[in-house]
Amino acid sequence: MKEQSEERNSPAQKAQQIVSDDDEIDYSAKPEFYDPKIDERNEKWVKKQRRGFSSDAVLSCPACFTTLSFDCQRHDKYLTQYRAIFVENCRIKEEVATPGSKRKRNKKGSSQSEEGAVATEKYKSVCCSVCSTDVGVIDEDEVYHFFNVLPSEA
Repeated sequence: MKEQSEERNSPAQKAQQIVSDDDEIDYSAKPEFYDPKIDERNEKWVKKQRRGFSSDAVLSCPACFTTLSFDCQRHDKYLTQYRAIFVENCRIKEEVATPGSKRKRNKKGSSQSEEGAVATEKYKSVCCSVCSTDVGVIDEDEVYHFFNVLPSEA
């Protein structure tokens, strides 16, 4: 008889006696769903990422919202375009040549450059490294020109 009572109190029997997982929850300790210090930690992280620079905007990818640049300048004429030197989560794609000066034809039909020498700047396409959305170009001076981004106030 003692053997039968010991079998009833075995760990397997005790596990079967638990009706639900709520029986295992300790309700004496209040769960904490909000961290009161999270805002201070987030602010420190952003300051570390921005390295103390002031910026016109924080640029993000329009498709996946990945941060592309914390430090950029807004274009004076085209208000939806930005330029930056320090970027992240960007991948440089193929090279695209665009003419740097327009050519005019003179009265005799031969072509001349406005500036005398034919100069072409070479740009490379830049895309988001996460989702491959085209976000801008990079020039020969390694300055990124963003025209397809979401700016947020810095």
